Amino acid sequence: MLRSIDIPDLAATEAFGRRLGGLLFPGAVVALVGPLGAGKTHLVRAVVEGLGVKNPAAVTSPTFVLIQEYPARLPVYHFDAYRLSGPREFAELGADEYFAGDGVCLVEWADKVEPTLPAEHLRITITVVDETRRRFDLVATGERYERIGQGLAPLATS
Repeated sequence: MLRSIDIPDLAATEAFGRRLGGLLFPGAVVALVGPLGAGKTHLVRAVVEGLGVKNPAAVTSPTFVLIQEYPARLPVYHFDAYRLSGPREFAELGADEYFAGDGVCLVEWADKVEPTLPAEHLRITITVVDETRRRFDLVATGERYERIGQGLAPLATS
C-alpha cells in the first residue's frame, strides 16, 4: 500500500505525527527516510507526543548516542542510523531485541539499515517540496500497518 500525503507546514507535520502515534501498537516499527533537514526528528517528536510522552521537547536526534528511549503509553525507542556504517553495525546494537519487544521503534535513516528491519513495518519517505512543505510517501507492509495506513487515509492525497 502506498499513500502520499502533502504536508503544507510544520503544524501539519505535528498533527500527522500525533495521529500516527495514536495508531501505533506494541512492537510497531516505523522506518523514516529523507535527506538532512527533511524533518525526521520533528516528526518523531510529534509521534512520541501522540504516544503520550510527558515532555515532547525532550525528544532530540540520537545521532551521537544512536538510540534514545522515552517512556510513554508504549515505550519508545528512537534510533538514528546516520552515523552507522551499515546494517551489521545496527544489528550489533541489539535492534532485533527492540523490534521483538513491546515498545514502538522509530528508525531515522532506515534506508541505511533496511536489511535489518522486520519484514512488516511502516516506511515513511519524506520529500522536501520547499522550505515549509513536505510530501510523506507511506508504504505499509503487513496487515497491522495497512490498518495504520487506513487510519491515516483521510490525510492522503493519493
